[in-house]
Formats: sequence, structure tokens, C-alpha cells
Amino acid sequence: QELGATVGEISVPEHSLAGALWSPIGCEGLTAQMMHGNGMGFNWKGQYDVALLDKHAQWRDNADALSPSLKICMFVGQYGLERYHGRYYAKAQNIARRARAGYDRALADFDLLVMPTVPLVAQPLPEPDCSITEYISRAFEMIGNTAPQDITGHPAMTLPCGLVDGLPVGMMLVGRHFAESTLYQAAAAFEASGDWRMF
Repeated sequence: QELGATVGEISVPEHSLAGALWSPIGCEGLTAQMMHGNGMGFNWKGQYDVALLDKHAQWRDNADALSPSLKICMFVGQYGLERYHGRYYAKAQNIARRARAGYDRALADFDLLVMPTVPLVAQPLPEPDCSITEYISRAFEMIGNTAPQDITGHPAMTLPCGLVDGLPVGMMLVGRHFAESTLYQAAAAFEASGDWRMF
């Protein structure tokens, strides 16, 4: 408000759909486009970086080096593609239109939505010898507020906005489709307003 913004509260009930939708969309999409598609994917228009595609394809020669969270996404994605032939990916994409519409309704009244980047304060890193279950659980506990934007395609950015117990807290800005400039303007105004560590 001190920077000239009008601030209000709004609810986006469809936000809660994101976790369930992200699993098939994120895992099957990642497997098909990023891993099988070697970082370039398929059927999009634009410049394909053949050298990058060749480099990315080398993951197959060193799959043990992939993180456990990536491996579980690939496992779930490949299972969904092979066992269900993309059925749950398709269903999730169809339902994702409701999530997009919910954000669009909220953004009809506001230029930006603001929320915490992650739904919890910074946590200690898992111990190097922690179980794979703990490692993966810790990785996915952070995506509750970012997954919806992955699903709906709304532009979003995060910036540090303060400290809790000496650790940074992120503020995520979400904007209308094709209105990235509004995000940049708001972020620049916030960053120019002072040292985020003092807020």
C-alpha cells in the first residue's frame, strides 16, 4: 500500500486442485517432453537447439546421477503413459481448465495476486543419509503454491521479502496471461522500496 497499490483479499478455491493435477501433468509431461524429448520436447514451433538436445540425451548414460525426485517423477510418468496411455494426464488437463478459470476470475479484479512462494518457512536440509522417502517428501512439500501456476500457465515470479528466524521468505506474484510486464513493474517497485532483509 505504501507503494501506491490497492490491496484486498480474495480466495481462489481452485488453488487446492493443483497438487492432484500436478502429479499426472507434471510427471507424465516431464517424462514425455523433457526426458523422451531430450529437453526439447515435441511439436512446438521455434528454434530447436540440436546441440542442447544431444547433450540432454546423455542422461541415459548416467541415470544414476539423476536426483531421487526426478527419478520418482519419471517412474510415475512412465507408468502413467504405459499403463493408462495418458488417460490421467488428459483428465488432469481437462480439469486444469477450471483452475485456470478460477485464477482468471480473481485476476479480473486484481492486477496481481500475492502469496507465499512456499507454504512453509525454510526448513533444514535433509541429512545426506536420509531415506529416499524423506528426501522426496521434503522436495514435494514445497510446491503447493507454485504447482498451480505450472498447471494454469499464469506468469509468476518470486522475490525475497523478509526473514523469519534469520532465513529468507519468498513472496510470489501471479499475473494475468501475457501480462509479465506487470510482474516486472511490481517486483522492481518492491525491490526499490528498501532492503528486503529489513521488512
